[in-house]
Amino acid sequence: MAGENQTVSEYIVHHLTNLTYGKLPAGYTRYDGSIVGDGGAWVMAHGGAEAADMGFTAIHVDSMAWSIGLGILFSWIFYGVAKKASSGVPSGLVNAVEMIVQFVDNTVRDTFHGRNPLIAPLSLTIFVWIFLMNLMDLVPVDIVPSLMMALGVEYQKIVPSTDPNITFGLAIGVLILILFYSIKVKGFGFAKELALNPFNHPLFIPVNLFMEIVGLLAKPFSLALRLFGNMYAGEMIFILIAALYGAGLVWMVPAGILQIGWAIFHILVITLQAFIFMVLTIVYLSMAHEDH
Repeated sequence: MAGENQTVSEYIVHHLTNLTYGKLPAGYTRYDGSIVGDGGAWVMAHGGAEAADMGFTAIHVDSMAWSIGLGILFSWIFYGVAKKASSGVPSGLVNAVEMIVQFVDNTVRDTFHGRNPLIAPLSLTIFVWIFLMNLMDLVPVDIVPSLMMALGVEYQKIVPSTDPNITFGLAIGVLILILFYSIKVKGFGFAKELALNPFNHPLFIPVNLFMEIVGLLAKPFSLALRLFGNMYAGEMIFILIAALYGAGLVWMVPAGILQIGWAIFHILVITLQAFIFMVLTIVYLSMAHEDH
């Protein structure tokens, strides 16, 4: 949690700052007045300014740790359920996992029109992983940062999908798969598709290439920004509601009501964003498998 004497703006900035590790250049003046020596230094950033000055070397340690941890949790749960699965009537966690698997399988069957054994497990991974990352937004905003502050860790963001590095990383992975399967399935036809659509004339090849490449790049760009924007806005609202608790006793009850109401509504947003990312990924990969 932020310090007791923080202003509301400082409180918000603190909660929106990632735990960042990176390299500061030689001669850099740090927050405490110390000067980075020759060759630079790999350190944890203190505040957004130092993180920004680290440039491309900056790594959001909290986003990486939580996203990888949640991915491991997903794998562990589903592996454990797969070992327990039997022909009998499922119950508890096994039943829930089977429902999710069946839901994703039906979605793939209805949306994907090619033949590829990778699509169903990929879709399941995308849906559950993003759902778990989004679900972290329901954890009260001060609990984990307060615990980490007690351990000496100054910053801690626990919702990986509010970090554009994570959402763009996922989207770039989808783009790589789109390009791979477009080339694998269509071969030279993929180049013709880019060059001769929508205007089937050699004179329009530059225009077609520009339009098709922009359209191709817009797919992962929109995937990443949609997920990031919705989750970041949701987290911001939770932080603003939490800030009301520091405004005095008169605001505690309204803040509590707002927090519960927004959390209930946000469950829909969390699930919907994971579903949209999954479905659009399936659609884009289905288009990559269509060889006209």
